[in-house]
Amino acid sequence: MKQIESYVDEVYHNVRGNKKDIEDLKAEMKNHLLEAVHELKSEGKSEKESIEIAINRFGGENEMRSVVGQLFKAQKVFAKWMLYLAVICFITTVTPFGVIWSLEEQNARENSIVATNIFDVLEGKRAISKDMEEEIKGLVQGTDQISKIEIYNVSTIDNNNLVFDYVRDTKPDYRYEQKVWNPEWLQADFFPYGNADGKRWYVEMETRHIGSLMSIILFSGMAVYITLFTIWATVNAYHHKRLNIGWVIVFALLNVVGYLLYFLVGIRKVAA
Repeated sequence: MKQIESYVDEVYHNVRGNKKDIEDLKAEMKNHLLEAVHELKSEGKSEKESIEIAINRFGGENEMRSVVGQLFKAQKVFAKWMLYLAVICFITTVTPFGVIWSLEEQNARENSIVATNIFDVLEGKRAISKDMEEEIKGLVQGTDQISKIEIYNVSTIDNNNLVFDYVRDTKPDYRYEQKVWNPEWLQADFFPYGNADGKRWYVEMETRHIGSLMSIILFSGMAVYITLFTIWATVNAYHHKRLNIGWVIVFALLNVVGYLLYFLVGIRKVAA
């Protein structure tokens, strides 16, 4: 029926989108119209009258063109925003995670340097003098992550395996504490960092670590990113008429790699 084909073509005239999707929708609309025409003809109406009634029930050309155009536009905008939000979420997750990880690495290097400098101060000394205390105190105060330092003289311990028991049960020869920046939102933990020179001194420093915040940022941010990316990929798969639960699982588990696999499989099917 040329009038129905002409009507459908006019409805989708200048509608932008995936060509295969448009052709599928045109075929579906045509089938609905033909079914309506056959039902009307079975009621005793002429073919011409049946076609006019079916088209009028479906909607005028301008009205349907507007609806179809808005539908395609809304779908494209939704999918595009899902991708944009996924990328933004990925960047806003990786960037602070990388910055914090870099700061933690820098603090670890600084802790190692401070420990080395303290052992240099203690080297060859049998006791800690006031001048040595001030020098060690200055080294600790020059940091923002060392909250406490304790120094033990372990020269009387013959077995290195007993050093930790000795330190646990003995008062330190020198002890210094300072407040470090630690707001509640930082989710910081403090862990001991101990080292011995193998001869006389054992130095233990309590240092701030913000690994919990790193984990929160990474896992929460990546969870949102994976969800948004999976939605975007799923919408695309739906438009390509290739959506199934298997691809959704692949998108969720493999993310970009999963979508690349989906793309390559699509190319192979077209080539075949």
